[in-house]
Amino acid sequence: MAAFKRFKSIRIFNNYKYSPQIYSKRNLNLQEYHSKDLLRKHQVSIQNFRLIDSSLDPKSLAGFKADEYVVKAQILAGGRGKGHFDNGFKGGVHLTKNPNDILDLAKKMIGHKLITKQTPKDGILVNKVMVAESVNIMRETYLSIVMERTYNGAALVASPAGGMDIENVAEKTPHLVKTVPIDIHEGITDKVAKEVAEFLDFKGDMVAKCAEEIKKIWQLFLKVDATQLEINPLVETDDGRVVAVDAKINFDDNAEFRQKEIFALDDTSGTDPREREAATLNLTYIDMDGNIGCMVNGAGLAMATMDLIMLSGGRPANFLDLGGGVGQAQVSAALRILESDPKVKAIFVNVFAGIVNCATVASGIVAACKENMPKHPLVIRLEGTNSTLAKKILEESGLPFKIINDADEAAKTAVKLAQ
Repeated sequence: MAAFKRFKSIRIFNNYKYSPQIYSKRNLNLQEYHSKDLLRKHQVSIQNFRLIDSSLDPKSLAGFKADEYVVKAQILAGGRGKGHFDNGFKGGVHLTKNPNDILDLAKKMIGHKLITKQTPKDGILVNKVMVAESVNIMRETYLSIVMERTYNGAALVASPAGGMDIENVAEKTPHLVKTVPIDIHEGITDKVAKEVAEFLDFKGDMVAKCAEEIKKIWQLFLKVDATQLEINPLVETDDGRVVAVDAKINFDDNAEFRQKEIFALDDTSGTDPREREAATLNLTYIDMDGNIGCMVNGAGLAMATMDLIMLSGGRPANFLDLGGGVGQAQVSAALRILESDPKVKAIFVNVFAGIVNCATVASGIVAACKENMPKHPLVIRLEGTNSTLAKKILEESGLPFKIINDADEAAKTAVKLAQ
């Protein structure tokens, strides 16, 4: 079950309100229709769909016929079906058999903010609505391909218990999960595809149909430089089709130069402006709900820093990861981004430097503070490369920093000052 250890680590990140995607320097945000379009372009069977934008042009539905339609607001958040709009309209997902209802439903969604459990309190503006063919589902299965360190490459994870939280399935009914390492040179062979299709409990000629879809999904995974491609559910319909109803795709940001068309689809409309600004500086900013801003280097130290704050009785307002090779100007900009968060009452800089130069971090902080004096107290812990010089730079600046070597003491001080 090694593949699921990674899923659990992502769940831990979500408990801190991290982005739902795997932590990286850039999180590529694709709308649902983008993912479906990628599946369609690579011949994976999906529901037919159309897109309606603010023009509400009926021509966008020309020639689109179905027994029943699913009308779905397109935002980067879950829980749309149970959400509500700022105009009082309820539900971001609707079913209708009457094609004349579609534009009216879209009109009530487009141009209004949809509020769900996963959106900000005031919701996210809906600019587009997807209209898809509703399919009669007989069975739901789960299929994903994920890069897995345990296997030094990709692994296929399958379960006949689709539509459910795969972690719970793995924990409570492990016999319903099959994990298959994939040889990058062989790929998913006919034999493996057939075995997985049979494990998913497809019968008769449906086995060959499912196996073919599995091989197409693998080809998509390869061609788009994905790190994870999850189809949940992969369904069997009452008219004998195997259809990918929903897809989540994570991409290798190191392959952006090869996948320019895909990365150009990145939708940042619902992204925190501070996160967008940080990304332009090759920094990573994550918003949370506390009152202590955190400047760190590396995801592991970020997690440890937040744990220290929590154990000291405080809550992080955010964290900003400097990463490696950061320059003085980036550090100054990072401090300004943290200061711009209205929730922040104190800032904790916790850097353990290897590649990063502590003196560079200190110089960046001093430069930013001399340009605009910080509104909130700064607690600074710098250890590692050039830490002695860094502390000298901070001390000689004459600025009122709290320079503390011990991480526990520094976290407690930040919590106290934030109160």
